Amino acid sequence: MSRNLWLQSICPHKYLTYYTNGAHALLAMKLAEESRFTSLMAIRHCFDKDVDQVLFEGNSSVKRVILNRPHKLNSLSYPMIIQMIKELKAFEADPKVKIVILKGNGKAFCAGGDVLASYTCQVAGHWSYGTNFYKKQVMLDYLVATYGKPVVAIIDGIVMGGGAGLSLQATFRIVTENTVFAMPETAIGHFADVGSSYFLSRLPGFYGEYLGLTGAKIRGAEMVECGLATHFMLAKDVCLLETALDEVITSDTKTISEIISKFTHKSNHKQHGAYSRRVRLKLNQKSGFLMQSTGSSQPVPTSLKISLRSIREGRTKELEQCLIQECTIVCHIVRRTVSNDFYEGVRAILLDKDKNPKWEPSKLELVTDEMVDKYFSRVDEDEMEPLQLPVRSNLVDTMRPKL
Repeated sequence: MSRNLWLQSICPHKYLTYYTNGAHALLAMKLAEESRFTSLMAIRHCFDKDVDQVLFEGNSSVKRVILNRPHKLNSLSYPMIIQMIKELKAFEADPKVKIVILKGNGKAFCAGGDVLASYTCQVAGHWSYGTNFYKKQVMLDYLVATYGKPVVAIIDGIVMGGGAGLSLQATFRIVTENTVFAMPETAIGHFADVGSSYFLSRLPGFYGEYLGLTGAKIRGAEMVECGLATHFMLAKDVCLLETALDEVITSDTKTISEIISKFTHKSNHKQHGAYSRRVRLKLNQKSGFLMQSTGSSQPVPTSLKISLRSIREGRTKELEQCLIQECTIVCHIVRRTVSNDFYEGVRAILLDKDKNPKWEPSKLELVTDEMVDKYFSRVDEDEMEPLQLPVRSNLVDTMRPKL
């Protein structure tokens, strides 16, 4: 059997052929011989067109972490996550570093995790790739949430899914007129995760459920109004803000807040939509479905019920508990414990793009309480260890809506 045919036999999906052709096939074969999990991850990384997926810049007291995959809307890859964890820990331990700035190159801060890379590795190998990827992502989010120094997230553009999980844990969350936020996971058979059961559950009324179930997009001004963001400014002033922050020689949050406030701009959130009309949102308590159009003719019944329960339960949990519970749900999703919806959703929406997914169950009333309970139960797998987050003492609840 030729090298390419052999590699394609362990990577059968048509979207992996790119990684098994050409001059790099010998390297790919060597990597593949090590283990299915590590080889697929490495193959994906080796052939990524991005050389520097994350940039680390700054002076001795102010460090910048810049997501640098603009042609992929800065979607998070496994190597990016590992790099950021390593560098952020180093910055935190360095007494000369006073603050860290998170930002993204291009028109997005971060559109989420690299779903396609995770999917292709999972269908070709073992479901554990997805859970290991997710665990590292959650560890990064938790590191930011409990960081020992102020973190300033400049969200000037698209922020969705994993990008929200990363940036919305920052001390200061700055948005602009370019910012577009959404948690669209339910559209592909997943659920609102990466800490959203914590930050969405703390929004006023049923607004968090609305965002988590419908995947609705909101703008920067609404994010400030509901508490997801702390400051709104015009995009043209972002460079001026960064210049001012470069002069910071303290970790005092009051001082940093005063600097940021000099560049803030008033925006009339009533012009933007959903949050100003939140009084119209109604929740059907019996079915657990938000009575608002999802914009899709085929909403994912199981995903809706999982997301709703996760967000509701998150109201009484600390961030660490929310992240651990969400990780358990992710494990069940990638293992197909109850349903194949996630794999079917990625296929139909992101890969084949036929926009005709077949959800199982296909109707909300067919999703039983027992099925939902399974997603929240401990994973019955010898090799699957529950998520363990390090003990850290710096967590501050920054989700305080401006009503």
